[in-house]
Amino acid sequence: MTRQELYDEIKKTSKDSYILSEMKRLGYWDSSKPKVAQELIEKKVALQKELNGLSAKIRNPETVLKEIHKQRMKEALERREETKAKREAKVQEKLAQKEAKKKSEIGFLGHAFMADLNKQESNQELLNANNLFLIKDAKDLSSKMGINLKELRFLTYTQKLSTRRDYVHFQMAKKTGGFREISAPKPKLKRLQYWILENILNKVAVSEKAHGFVAKRSIVSNAKPHIAKAVVINCDLENFFPTLTYARVKGFFSSLGYSSELATIFAMLTTEAEQKEVNLDGEQLFLYTSKRYLPQGSPASPMISNLICRKLDKRMSGIAKTLDFTYTRYADDMTFSSDSYEKINNILYWVKGIVKEEGFILHPKKTKIMKKGSRREVTGVVVNEKLSINRKELKKFRALLYQIEQSGLAGKSWHGKSENLMRCESIVVTPFTTLWLGHWDDLEIAL
Repeated sequence: MTRQELYDEIKKTSKDSYILSEMKRLGYWDSSKPKVAQELIEKKVALQKELNGLSAKIRNPETVLKEIHKQRMKEALERREETKAKREAKVQEKLAQKEAKKKSEIGFLGHAFMADLNKQESNQELLNANNLFLIKDAKDLSSKMGINLKELRFLTYTQKLSTRRDYVHFQMAKKTGGFREISAPKPKLKRLQYWILENILNKVAVSEKAHGFVAKRSIVSNAKPHIAKAVVINCDLENFFPTLTYARVKGFFSSLGYSSELATIFAMLTTEAEQKEVNLDGEQLFLYTSKRYLPQGSPASPMISNLICRKLDKRMSGIAKTLDFTYTRYADDMTFSSDSYEKINNILYWVKGIVKEEGFILHPKKTKIMKKGSRREVTGVVVNEKLSINRKELKKFRALLYQIEQSGLAGKSWHGKSENLMRCESIVVTPFTTLWLGHWDDLEIAL
């Protein structure tokens, strides 16, 4: 073997490898000795061969580097597209979940009302006790009301700044002077309030002491218990409906057995958001003041107020009985009567305390004490010896009825006030309008 051939053989493997192979060929390698050296040489030979192979391929290092960079860029782009696709899939999945949630849940109801919506179930036992049927959730409620969930969400949503109002506001003159603020709900909302009234509120038992806006009760039934009493005391609850806030109305619906979600929806549908008119760049907007309360003008408000006042009526009735008084209530007018003058101060003391504890305000200027020898009236009905009406007032009212019969309600007024009686609808403006609607016979008077 020539020198060059020897060099070529060594190049194929390595110097150590060649020596090892020659020693084995010539018989100088003892196979009984440890094989670590042999294994290391063989490993080195394998690596050297791999390196030689790569060296043979690499003729231009810059071209190889470009190829490597190109491959890496391709892999990075593939990973980026894969990540983008995964992200897009997650977004679409969330959108699908959100859309499905919108179709099954009422969700966010606007400013400050998100936390009230949870999955607590209704109390079937309480519902049964109140003669009410089970409503599973908002979707079930909307179905029972005959609307879709989107419409229900629209009518319950409260925006901090809105371009719309759900109520029409106007003033109505009071018999005693001044004006009463009326908030009449718009048709769609009014229909849902009637549904709540007929399917929920009217099924719940009302206190026997409440006579306002209750079937088969009236100012007549409210006045009868006080006939021929020695003393009659009239008390008035100030700002009656505004004191019945959203929280109180929601608590009332919860007490009937409904879940927090349903109680929230019912309270949103039956209370009005207090709004202030603002002008922004020539556009009229309505700013929510973070107050909601029972509106005077909603068909559901009178019955809700009666039901919330059940505890008030129970306490007033109890203290009245203890002090030998008779108690009745017509809306915000409370009446106490007795055959004795002795405990007038006692009853007034307890009335003030109970009214305050129950979250109401006693009107300081409308507490009236009427004793024998004077005309004693209860919600406009005279109760001195029998039920009757002030003759002067009766004559005037008969004249008004005659005018209405001749030319209709339009343009007619009572006590010189300019309110249009056609706007009253179901709202009782004075006791006399109630009498006109069917209680004359009970008064035992001749027209």
